[in-house]
Amino acid sequence: MRFAVPNALAIIPDGNRRWAKKHRLSILKGYSVGVNRFIDFTTWCADYGINSVTVWALSSENLQRQKHEVNTLLNIYKRVATDKKILKRLKDNQIKVNIIANKNVLPMDVIKALKNLEKETMHYTKRVINMLIGYGGRDDILYAAKQLALEGDPRKINEDNFEKHLMSRKVPTIDFVIRTSGEERLSGFMPWQAGYAELYFSKKLWPDFTRNDLSVALANYNKRDRRFGK
Repeated sequence: MRFAVPNALAIIPDGNRRWAKKHRLSILKGYSVGVNRFIDFTTWCADYGINSVTVWALSSENLQRQKHEVNTLLNIYKRVATDKKILKRLKDNQIKVNIIANKNVLPMDVIKALKNLEKETMHYTKRVINMLIGYGGRDDILYAAKQLALEGDPRKINEDNFEKHLMSRKVPTIDFVIRTSGEERLSGFMPWQAGYAELYFSKKLWPDFTRNDLSVALANYNKRDRRFGK
């Protein structure tokens, strides 16, 4: 089935912990399955002609969870960033990875691994994955405001210049946000880019989300009348 697809899609992949508990598996296994599901998800998106995908891999609030769980998450992303098979898959499909990360809340070894992944794929333009890790929407807004304040010239404060100072400045305007696991809120996700995004909430836990679920979501998106306040 063919759709008029969003130019830029974002996914909030919720439910990895609940999926692991449901299947009596470790948190590590739940998140590992979730990471692999995201790799599949990007392929499905490409098949539909969606070439910009933003994923909220780890929020700033997630970092307040129990230390062992946070370390598990960080180690998974560090491992993914250095996985030669994943890097080959990205290069074979000419996928550029943008890392949007708060360096103040992440260990330097994790930042280094993620930034190296970004460097390895920086020349590709066919498809883009924007990976938000240690990201919070309010933090992003405050970051831009502080950067503008340091310039000391109120005349420079306008929408275009403010956007250029965001941590997430590489992320385009989001057309469609999908959140899994039945949670029906944005939780501070990309307040600047997703202000006029269409929202879709799936009851599926993220590791159970399928290609058909994406198809259903896109069919729902096609029914929306996007007026942007007009």
